[in-house]
Parts: sequence; structure tokens; C-alpha cells
Amino acid sequence: MIMESILQYDFVIKGLLGCLFASITAGIAGTYIVSRRLVFLSGGITHASFGGIGIGYYAGFSPVAGAAVFGILSALGIEYLSIKQKLREDSAIGILWALGMATGIIFIFLTPGYTPNLMSFLFGSILTVTTADLISLGLLSVVLIIYFSVFYRTILYISFDENYARTYTSYVNVFKYITTALLALTIVLNIRMAGVVLVLSLLTIPPNIAMLFTRNYASVMRWSVLFGFIGAVTGYGMAWFAGIPAGAAIIFSMVVIWIISRIFTSVIKKINKKYSES
Repeated sequence: MIMESILQYDFVIKGLLGCLFASITAGIAGTYIVSRRLVFLSGGITHASFGGIGIGYYAGFSPVAGAAVFGILSALGIEYLSIKQKLREDSAIGILWALGMATGIIFIFLTPGYTPNLMSFLFGSILTVTTADLISLGLLSVVLIIYFSVFYRTILYISFDENYARTYTSYVNVFKYITTALLALTIVLNIRMAGVVLVLSLLTIPPNIAMLFTRNYASVMRWSVLFGFIGAVTGYGMAWFAGIPAGAAIIFSMVVIWIISRIFTSVIKKINKKYSES
């Protein structure tokens, strides 16, 4: 009865679909991020995209579209500076991170009047997910599934051994550019779920939970999607009943799942070790 009464609201259904698509996109892209140790890069893209949000508010067009363009350009810029200009990747990230945040702050300050939706971009507001957001996330989910399925072996090699990947294909840099652009889109489109401040956790926590149970790359992706969905729905429910911000509740629930999983796997390892010694 409680579930039926809740599911009668349109925004609740949209929120659940948002959880599903967010878990798919974040699970797939997050596995690549964690495997290649690109967490700092993702943080740079996340905060650089804030410049696009500010420009969108100032110019009067969709802040999400502005963030997507700014995020993709920043991601490609980081790859270009690190590959072609031989600039340390962390330095390139730091420069574009600062540029994006500074640009966003300047344009938001210059925007006349009050920007009521700004907090939803900073901290997430899954309850305000629109149909356009769902369509964008749904399409991105399909693109990521197809891209990572078709080029699975190449992406796998790049994730763990870029030098070996170059013996497998001569288009490693092209794949890096494309994958980085898809990462940027994933980050930007999930900002609505967890906000600029917390979206990085949405991409990194589920793969870390999955890696407690398996080291197979494809399995990590599948488990990441599953754990991401469980955490997102749990956090969504917490936000609904407790009246707290949904983005923070989702990340909190994922951290709790990670802690429980670590305790569980640690206990199982101790039990197995005890039986193997006896």
C-alpha cells in the first residue's frame, strides 16, 4: 500500500528511472575511471563543467547544455595538453579545474536576479529530474553499453597497460579522446543526481565495492551497475522519508554499502583462511 501510494507520483517514477540510468552510466564509466586511476581527472572535469553552468545561466540557455560543452572541451583539453604538449596531466587538470570554477563563479555573479536552481547543480536534486534529463541519460546508457561492448578489449588494454594497448591498435589516442569525452558527458548528465560536489563519488564508490568481490573487468562493470542502483534507490528512499537532500543521501547509502561489503569480505577471507589452515 505504501509503495502504491508513492508510485502514483510522476516525479517519483522519474526519480527511479534516474537512479537506473545513473547507475548504468556511472557504473560503466566509473569502472574505467577507477581502473585507469583517473579520479583526479574526473574531479577536474566535474568542476570545470561549472563554467558551462555559469555561462548557461548568464546567456539564458540550458545550464546542462553549457556544462556538457564545457566539460567535453575541458576533458579533451586535458588529454591534448598531456599527450601533445607534454604537460603533466595533474597540472593540466589543475589549470582547467581552476578556469572552469572561476568562469562559472564570474558569470553567475554577472547574471541578473536570483538563480534558484543553482543549489540543485551544486548538491543534486533527483526529485527535479526532467523528462529531457531522463532521455539524455537513457541515450547515454545505450551509447556506453554499445561502445564498451564493441571495443571492450581495446578499452581493457588501455585501462591497465597503455603500452601494450599500442601494440594491439595504433588508435590508442583516438580511443582515449573518445572515452574521455564520454566520461565528461557521464559526469555532466549525472550532476543532476548528486551535484557538482558529490557526483565524483557516484562514479567511484560502486566500482570500489564491486572490486571487493571480483577483479574481472566486465564483472566489475556489471556489479558496479547493480551496487550503484541499490545505493541510489536506498538513498532516494532515505531522502523521501527523512526529507534530506537526495544527492547526499545517495552517496551516504553507497558509503554504507561499501563499509558493509568490506566487513563481509574480510570476515569471509578470515573464515576461508581458518579452514584452509585446519
